[in-house]
Parts: sequence; C-alpha cells; structure tokens
Amino acid sequence: MPATTPDNPDLAIAQAATLQPITEIAARAGVPAEALVPYGAYKAKVDVRRMTPTGTTGKLVLVSAMSPTPAGEGKSTTTVGLADAFSLQGHRTMVALREPALGPIMGIKGGATGGGYSQVVPMEDINLHFTGDFHAIQIANNTLAALVDNHLQQGNALDIDPRRIQWKRVVDVNDRALRSIVVGLGGPGQGVPREDGFDIVVASEIMAVLCLASDLADLEARLRRIVVGFTRGREPVTVEGLGVAGALTMLLKDALLPNLVQTLGGTPALVHGGPFANIAHGCNSLAATSLALSLAEITVTEAGFGSDLGAEKFLDIKSRLGGLSPDAAVVVATVRALKMHGGVAKDDLAAEDVEAALSGTANLARHAQNIRKFGLEPVIALNRFPTDTEAELDAVLDWARAQGFRAALSEVWAHGGEGGIAVAEQVLAAIEEDRPAFRPLYDPERGTEESLRTLAREIYGADDVVLEDRAPAQLRMLRRHGWDTLPVCVAKTQYSFSDDPSLLGAPSGHLLHVRDLVPKIGAGFVVALTGTIMTMPGLPREPAALRMGVTGDGESVGLF
Repeated sequence: MPATTPDNPDLAIAQAATLQPITEIAARAGVPAEALVPYGAYKAKVDVRRMTPTGTTGKLVLVSAMSPTPAGEGKSTTTVGLADAFSLQGHRTMVALREPALGPIMGIKGGATGGGYSQVVPMEDINLHFTGDFHAIQIANNTLAALVDNHLQQGNALDIDPRRIQWKRVVDVNDRALRSIVVGLGGPGQGVPREDGFDIVVASEIMAVLCLASDLADLEARLRRIVVGFTRGREPVTVEGLGVAGALTMLLKDALLPNLVQTLGGTPALVHGGPFANIAHGCNSLAATSLALSLAEITVTEAGFGSDLGAEKFLDIKSRLGGLSPDAAVVVATVRALKMHGGVAKDDLAAEDVEAALSGTANLARHAQNIRKFGLEPVIALNRFPTDTEAELDAVLDWARAQGFRAALSEVWAHGGEGGIAVAEQVLAAIEEDRPAFRPLYDPERGTEESLRTLAREIYGADDVVLEDRAPAQLRMLRRHGWDTLPVCVAKTQYSFSDDPSLLGAPSGHLLHVRDLVPKIGAGFVVALTGTIMTMPGLPREPAALRMGVTGDGESVGLF
C-alpha cells in the first residue's frame, strides 16, 4: 500500500510554502505579459518570439559535483540555494534547471526539484507531468518510429534495411523488459517483423534536439537531419527523406518554449528539458539558458553528475554549439560521499571518520582539476548533512584551501539562500579575481577517436581508448559519411571516472572501453557507448513508487 501521510520534509516544506503568482515572478524576471503562457497560477511557458531581445548577456555559473554515491550530493539543492543567495545579495538572478524524468522518480530518486528550503516549486507539478514537455517528446519520437515502420509496410520506397534501423521507441518509465523487442508479428497485415527496442525518453535524440535548438526554425532543421537508419546500400535515411519533419515540429512547437516557475526564495526559475548526463548530454535547454542570460545579471545552471559527464558535455557540447562562455563553476561535495569514496560503507556513514573523508578527496580533487582544464577556477561547495561533524567539515575545507581551491560550507538545505551566501561570495570572487578564460577541451576536427582519447586521458585518468564490438565498424561508417568531426557525447557510468562503476575514488591507468558509436546528426554529436551502460534503465528491487500515493484532498505523498 502507498503511504497515506506525508513522511518527508522536502514535500512538507514545499506544500507549506506560499507561492507567488507566476505573473509576479514573470514581471520580476522581465518577461512581458504578452510573452507569458500560463499553465495555472504558478507555472507558465515563455514565448520568446513575443519578446524584444535585451541585447545583454549576464554571468553564467555552472554547478557540477563529485562522482555520485548512494549517500547523496545535493547538486540541484545547491544550485537553487546558490541562486537564492545571489538574489538575497541584490543581484538580478535566474536559475536554469532540467525537468525531472518520471522513470527515476518512480524508481530511485522519488523527486528531483532540490530539497529542504532550496527547491523549485510547485514541486509536485514539476515532478509529475509538469507542462507536458516529456509527453510531447515521447509522442514525437514514437510517431517517427511508427512512420518508419509504416514506410516499410507500404512498399519501402527508400529501400530502408530493416536490420539497420537505429531509431528506437521511447517511454518515460524505467522498463528493462522493453530494451530488446520484436515488432511486426502477427502476419503480413501487422507490419514488417524486425528487431527493435525502447530507450527512456531522456535518451531520445529528439530530447537532445529540443534542448540544443535555438528557435523553431533550428528545431525543424535539426529534426530534418536525424538519421533513422540506413538503406540496403548503407546510405543514411533521414527524417527529411521520409518527409515528416513538419509533423514532428508541429508536435514539439509548444514543448520548445521554456517553462517559468520559482524557487522557495522567490527567484525566477526556468525548468526546461531533461537529458540524463550518463546516457545523453545532461543539460537543460539552450533556449532556457539563453533566455535567462538575456534577463538576469547572474544565471545559475546545473549539468548532471560530475565533471566527467554533465559538466564536460555542457562545456564541450552545449557551450560549443550554443556559443556560451561560462564565467564560473561550482563543484558540490559532501562529507558522506567523500567517506564512501574513502572506503566507508553506506550503513557506517553516521560515525565520524575524518581520515576516510580526506581519503575520498582524491575524487573531489580530480573533478576540481578537470574544471581548471576548461579555463575556469572551481569553487568547492561542501553541502552539509545533519550527520556531518565539525571535525569532518573543517578537515575537508582545510584540505581544499591548502590545495589552492576556493571552498565554502553550503547550508542551503536547512537555511535556503541564507545558507548559500558563503558559496556565493566565493563564486563572485572567482568571477572577478580569477580571470576565467573558458575554452573547450578538444577540437572535434581531429576526429572521433582522438576526441575520445583526449577525454579518456584528460578527464577520466585513463591510459587509452579501446574500440570493441560494433565500434570499429561504426567509426569507419562515421568517416565514410563525414560525421567524424562532430563532438562526442560519452555514455558512461556516473559512479566512476572509468567505465566500471565499482572503481571509486580517482582510478588511473585503466582503459576506456567503447562498444558502439551512434551518430546523432540532428543533435550534432556522436554518442559513444562505453562499458555496460544502458539507455533504458531498470527499476530497483523496491521502487520509490511503492511509497507514493495521494491524500483524500488530492495532495501527493511519498515524493522526496
């Protein structure tokens, strides 16, 4: 039976908050009334086509983290709290976040809007369906899949090879049973039998296309370039060849508009797009980030997981394709996560262990050093948990400062923006005093293999890259079609710098095993699948959904 009473402080705090009407939030952000498309009283879409460009660009702060553990890091919480801290200091601020996916909410996470007094709200709406963007992406993706299969059924004028269709169906649920399926069974009238499969919505190329499109025209142009498969002569078949780009654009035109909500501190927040950083590029939409930069003095955004995944992709893919130039980067850490990287089991984290926390700083140090390789000076935000001791916190902060890193204690979960002032001051100092000079890490023109080798050595601490399984043949295909000079989007476990999730800390001397290279021409990058990473997750033994339900008056319980 699902829970029937709220037993979670995050949800209780969000439900007790008095929200400001979205019209007031929009006015504070500088969004004119004619550009606001309300979805009820507390959320809205912003139609940027009805806005006059400001001609200004504010400062951009990227929030990343150390390698995640089951102990939690609080990256979204820190992002929201930092934005509220800037607002309290009198800076015109906006926060730009990704939308939560229902798969992990029902599986492990239970919610993804921050926590404590550093949340984006309305928390329930954002976690559950929100404005329907994910559903629009799902139906557009699956409409394309249906059109491909219908093309096969109706004579296959493009000579598509059923064995070489790479376009999969998607669903916003963690469902391992759908990873590999067969479609078209039941006789000649039921379609052409072929192997197929499902990805989770966040891994769809249409998600990436929507998140990287600058406007409606660019969205349609990117959709046209999507490669759905290959002919029997091994030539690419695109959405443009199928003649359905217009229909897909029509399904996505409203989803392209950024979503405006607010933080508990009243800071305007744009929550839009939601690719995962371990299997996709892991950043919120370029449209939302660009809008925030045009309206605010400071925009705080986050990218999924650590410097080896979301931050690297934000800096090497999103910033490159979108012309962004970040001004500062924050790396979130916790004593709990440091102790796990230092060898402490999750059940033993409550006991003070300064030595283990310092041992785990090897992981944090590599993430901070990785940020420096992009020309940015990292600020370490040590996110406080109730079980942390003063000795542990002081030891980690002393270590960070001794290593030459800017660092401060973050207490935004308990105190909201007030608890983020110390981190905000360090970020402002990094912007003003450290003279950031952002630069991408690699040059895609040198080829896919060399881009992977650079990432493996410079970011993951590996010795080299090994191409295995389908990857060597796929690399030849990329070169044949002129796709070898696109940026690479590495799909890799989030738990380790390697492709082995059990290698914690800061491993070195390993090899990066790449098993497949998938062209995502509409998105503008090549996905490199490494290790055993899956683009359709599975549910855990005890899904979070078991603890969810609603009260008699319709309020959600069990979200966290």
